[in-house]
Amino acid sequence: MTAVHVVVPDGIDDPALPSGGNAYDRKICRGLADLGWSVDVRPVPGSWPRPEPWALTALSGVLAEIPDGAVVLLDGLIASAVPEVLVPEATRLRLVVLVHMPLGSAATGVDAGRVAARELAVLSAAAAVVTTSEWTRCWLADTYGLRDVAVHVVEPGVEVADPASGTTSGGELLCVAAVTPQKGHDVLLQALTTVADLEWRCSCVGTLAREPGFVAGLGHQARAGGIADRVSFPGPRCGADLEDTYATGDLLLLASRAETYGMVVTEALARGLPVLATAVGGVPEALGRAEDGTRPGLLVPPEDPPAFGAALRSWLTDDDLRRRLRSAAAERRATLSGWSDTSERLSRVLEGVAP
Repeated sequence: MTAVHVVVPDGIDDPALPSGGNAYDRKICRGLADLGWSVDVRPVPGSWPRPEPWALTALSGVLAEIPDGAVVLLDGLIASAVPEVLVPEATRLRLVVLVHMPLGSAATGVDAGRVAARELAVLSAAAAVVTTSEWTRCWLADTYGLRDVAVHVVEPGVEVADPASGTTSGGELLCVAAVTPQKGHDVLLQALTTVADLEWRCSCVGTLAREPGFVAGLGHQARAGGIADRVSFPGPRCGADLEDTYATGDLLLLASRAETYGMVVTEALARGLPVLATAVGGVPEALGRAEDGTRPGLLVPPEDPPAFGAALRSWLTDDDLRRRLRSAAAERRATLSGWSDTSERLSRVLEGVAP
């Protein structure tokens, strides 16, 4: 049996803070254990990727306890932020960095260059890098020139569920995402305002705790647009509650400004739900195509409420379009990969760096 030490941010199992990265980490830990790996999960407290000094001390302590030559899989939210801790350890440990979202891709302002340089230092020192989409792999190669480092794509899996029942009108709209500026809820509300003359309801499921000021602004925006009575923000849902939410939906909406993959897209497709999303990052990969090449949804440019609204109007008013997209989503559902496939691909990467 081969051991892998998995270093993750503390709280990945907190139901109040669901995220695609947390779900991925949990799934692959279980999957690797099922494949025979001895999985030692090491949560590290702190405000990652902007750790406090005591969080750096905690991370150093965790790594010091891991024996020389061991394989260590690190969540990029931690690893990419701390070259001063990770680069020296790269000579002692076999480090594999799991990049959910490159920190350099989201950095702006005067610190952008510094963030990118620090992330590059970590990734260049790693024995291997794992990304969750081909888009991310290409971004790292093009932006950082990571061509001498082994970068592997290990896409998220999904659990196929019962098909959603849907409605005839297609008016049950669903957004599943943390309510933060990156997920574009402000763009979504602008788009929904343009179709206020049509019949629909929209539930925006996701944590409200990360950006309370942004959440408050969305409430003002919905009231100003006259749609506050049709848009709800119930907070995070998981387990049976989330399943029930998907089961009654017609269309998943995702107005993100950035996504490396978009696990929520495949979660919707696993239930036969079409998707209306922005064409950012790895979202087109996640959406995929049916056997005849038809996309099981609609893609629009980011930061473009009129385009998002126009696509939404087409969905709500065109019966034939809804039938075609639902049929394509049903076909795409049958081709989705499970988490066991993800774990097997990641296992092969870890085997390649193991002693």
